[in-house]
Parts: sequence; structure tokens; C-alpha cells
Amino acid sequence: MAVENLIIFDTTLRDGEQSPGFSMNTKEKLRLARQIAALGVDIIEAGFPIASDDDAHAVRLVAEEIRGPVVAALARCNPADIERAGESLGPAPRSRIHTFIATSDLHLERKLRISRDDCLQAVTDGVTQARGYTDDVEFSAEDATRSDIPFLCQVVETAIAAGATTINLPDTVGYCTPEEIEEFFGEVRAAVAGADGVVFSAHCHDDLGLAVANSLAALRAGVRQIECTINGIGERAGNASLEEIVMATRVKPERLPYATQVRTTELVRTSRLLSELTEEPVQANKAIVGRNAFAHEAGIHQDGVIKDRRTYEIMKPEDVGVESTLVLGKHSGRHAVRKRCEDLGFALNRFEVDRVYREVIALADRQKSVEDGDVAAIVSRVRAVADSPAADRGAA
Repeated sequence: MAVENLIIFDTTLRDGEQSPGFSMNTKEKLRLARQIAALGVDIIEAGFPIASDDDAHAVRLVAEEIRGPVVAALARCNPADIERAGESLGPAPRSRIHTFIATSDLHLERKLRISRDDCLQAVTDGVTQARGYTDDVEFSAEDATRSDIPFLCQVVETAIAAGATTINLPDTVGYCTPEEIEEFFGEVRAAVAGADGVVFSAHCHDDLGLAVANSLAALRAGVRQIECTINGIGERAGNASLEEIVMATRVKPERLPYATQVRTTELVRTSRLLSELTEEPVQANKAIVGRNAFAHEAGIHQDGVIKDRRTYEIMKPEDVGVESTLVLGKHSGRHAVRKRCEDLGFALNRFEVDRVYREVIALADRQKSVEDGDVAAIVSRVRAVADSPAADRGAA
């Protein structure tokens, strides 16, 4: 099966940073941009320059320093937005202006209060102006999945005619199911003149918990760029998670034959840096980067992993920059206790293992998990009791 390239468009610094609690100052955004570049994404959307002077300054600093990924900036189909974006991106060796306008009747009538004809004219003017700054122009139809399809296709054709090279059709409110997303992109791409000459992109939100599933479904309909964020952060319930998208293609190449440039060993490091900068922790059971993603407490699971980790791990933890962890808790088994003791340098006989195991479980009932220091103290106590004169008399 032929493997195609999948473009990873990281919008952590723009859509992600817009979400409540995740704002970063300029210094923090630049630090994270360096790590995202080290991760190996294709495009970094650095911000929304018209939003504030600080955001414009941050985009310019990223454009000045970051090499490798294309640096993108968001702009409405509005002359002032596009001018500010173009100026902010000036120092970048490779830049992209990402311009957008809503296309659903709900947004046109209730939010923008403009007609469909006004929308089409704004698309032409916006994309044309953006092309004056860069040949790499992405057009997004906000609320695309709730738009009238014939009108949406007209908008897309207008954007292509004006010079857009990437067409992004966002599921802005996380409204779709995977089947709907595949049908949606398939219908639009089949109807749009010139569709084969541009890259189609998916930007899925997670309001129904389907952002990653929807993004992967879009690939089956010809999408070759996915917009995503580290840890899946973003407006409301967030965006498609970059780490989940990338690792899905690595784990299931027979179903997802797409290659990315992402260095997966940097995934956990990038996730943890984001958490450090925003002081927003990742949920423990978060796929790929959560602290429990490669942790095992149940005795049956621990025994299987000790013997062959493929029994309960579908990917190598070191491939994402972390190690497996056998958590000692009330569900742990003797095999895990013995393994932890061996890792700490204690060679225990069968009777010692039994005594240490009982004490570990008893302690776990009181404090949820047992750390290395607890294990060492238990081993010392068990051995001290075994070596005591009273123990010798009992043995006699």
C-alpha cells in the first residue's frame, strides 16, 4: 500500500492558547514554539495578530526565530487583519496567511449580518490581499459542516480562483460524526472545480469527543492536512489531539497509510512543557501523554507486561518519550512487587516476597499507591524481623 504524506498543522499557539486558562505571555509562546518546531510539525500557527499588540509581537518573534516549519498567522477576510498578519510574518523564511470567514447561514445572518454575496466578495478580496504577502494562503470556511453544501462549494471555488492553496473546512462546533465528516468532504471535493489542485484540511473540535475520530475519517475522503493541538487543547472542549493523530498513523499503518515528519519521541516532552507553561495538568488517563497511559496496576496486567509488554501495550512507550510504569497499588500482584524490588536492587527469596507483598498491599489500602521509598522501607523491615533473635527462636 502506498504511503502518502500527511501535513500536521499545529494550532496550539493560536486556537489552543485562546481557550480559558491556557493563555501564555510572549516569552512562554516563544519557548513552546521552539519545542513544537523540535517536534517536527509542518506548520505552526503562531497566533492571531489582529487580536492584540502582544499577539502580533509574539507572531513576529516566532517568525524571526523559528526555522523548519512554516509559520502561519490567522486573519479574518478583513483588510486590517490581513495587513497585520502579513506584517507580523514578514521575517519568516516560509510563511502562510490563514484567512477565514463563516459560511453557514446561521453565522452569516445572526453573527456577521451579511448576505451570501457579501461573503463571496469578502473571500475574493481577502485571499487576493493575502496573496500579496505570500504564495501560501489557506482559506477556512468557519462552521463549514453546518453550511449549505452548494453555497459552500461556491465559496471554496471562489477561494481557489483567488489563489488559495489550502482549503480548510472546520467542524467548528464539533457537531459531526465520523461517517458524516467522510461524506461531507467527499461531497465537497467531488463537486468543487479545481479540488485536485489544492490541499484539503480538517479542523475538528471535540464537543462530542469525536475530534480525533472525525479527523481520521476525513483522511478517507482525501483530506491531507489535519489541524490539531498538543494535549488537544482549544476552544470549549478542545481540538483534535496531535499526539493521538500521529500515533494512530504509526500504530495502524495498514489502515492509516500516512507519513508525518513528527519526531514522536518528543511528544511527551512537548506535552509536559505545555502543562508547565499553562499550569494546566493533563488528565491522568489521557491517551499517549497522560501519566497513566503506560502505567499498569492490576496484577494480571502487570504479570503480562513483565513477560511481554505487547500483551497490554499497543505501542512502545519509548517511542513517545516515556517508559512503562508498574504502579504498586492494592490491585498489584506478587510478580510486580518482586520486579520492583529487583529494580531497586533487592534480591528476595520466596518467603520475603510473600511478606513484602502483604505489607505493600496493606499500605496501598491506606495511601492509594506505594512509592520506591516505601518499598525499600518495607524490605528493610521484613529483613530486620527475619534476622531478629525472636525470629530465630520461632524458626527453631
